[in-house]
Amino acid sequence: MKSTALTETHIALGAKMVPFAGYNMPVSYEGVNIEHETVRTAVGVFDVSHMGEFLIEGPKALELIQKVTSNDASKLTIGKAQYSCFPNETGGVVDDLIVYRIKEETYLLVVNASNIDKDWAHITKYNEAIGAQIRNVSDDYSLLAIQGPKAVEAMQSLSSIDLTEIKFYNFVVVDFAGVEHVIISATGYTGSGGFEIYCKNSEVQQVWDKVFEAGADFGIKPIGLAARDTLRLEMGYCLYGNDIDDTTSPLEAGLGWITKFTKEFVNHEALAAQKEEGVTRKLVAFQLEERGIPRSGYAIVDAEGNEIGKVTSGTMSPSLSKGIGLGYVPKELSKVDSEIFVQIRKSQVKATVVKLPFYKG
Repeated sequence: MKSTALTETHIALGAKMVPFAGYNMPVSYEGVNIEHETVRTAVGVFDVSHMGEFLIEGPKALELIQKVTSNDASKLTIGKAQYSCFPNETGGVVDDLIVYRIKEETYLLVVNASNIDKDWAHITKYNEAIGAQIRNVSDDYSLLAIQGPKAVEAMQSLSSIDLTEIKFYNFVVVDFAGVEHVIISATGYTGSGGFEIYCKNSEVQQVWDKVFEAGADFGIKPIGLAARDTLRLEMGYCLYGNDIDDTTSPLEAGLGWITKFTKEFVNHEALAAQKEEGVTRKLVAFQLEERGIPRSGYAIVDAEGNEIGKVTSGTMSPSLSKGIGLGYVPKELSKVDSEIFVQIRKSQVKATVVKLPFYKG
């Protein structure tokens, strides 16, 4: 099992450690509800250094990215980031990712930890005919997510630039916490604002320490993966392996907005046909109308008790104090206010399809 550069720090802080995507990762420190609340009201720090990073460079870099990703990376200017996915050849998704344009011919692709090897093989396969310069630098870089409404104010003393000027899905390469050339990206998977900080493994301990010093007066706390999951689910953000995978189309998953048919990409013809014909199932958000927690894998049934889908992600929402979840249902039951039921043990618990996000802030 791999460790991040901060694993010993998490253990010293009393984190509960679990295997995750091949890494020894902190799942919680004080408890999911406390950590969740910290990010919603103050500022919390996640070590997400297990994520993968690929550098795509040279005159063929954009051509390769356009071929393997669904979004239109030609729209990216230097300093901007873009959410996208890798479509596979059979209508599903290899992974979702963020594309950063670092320089004119340099792009950074940030992928999910559990998919690093699979994604690298996928990109390498298509690059054989294109010839971009590609490097897997996943083992060299660390990533901290500093999230919450107080993140900007708490971190301002650590950088020479005005952090309020970094707009959502924009980034800068600048000094931070005494380290030169750190990527500060106004991205994150919590819906409560903040930054993601990319630095070298050899630098991350210094960054971590200074971040906690700077945030001391703002209620800063370390946050584990359990709260990361409840936070992202309250926003309705897809989790690879649960809500999207090799069998789910981006159009079924509500990711049509990152699937641009203004260019040719892997399997674009089949996805364009699917868009034309319409999907038969859709990923929906639902909230329980009765007590219960909808767990991943639970059956979704109709009023007659017929199984129509499965819960892909579910939890008791710390912010809303009710059971919430995502799952695929037939298109005719996907409209907001549709009534569905979740099979929780022997009970069929009534649920209502709702509009995302669950958490309105």
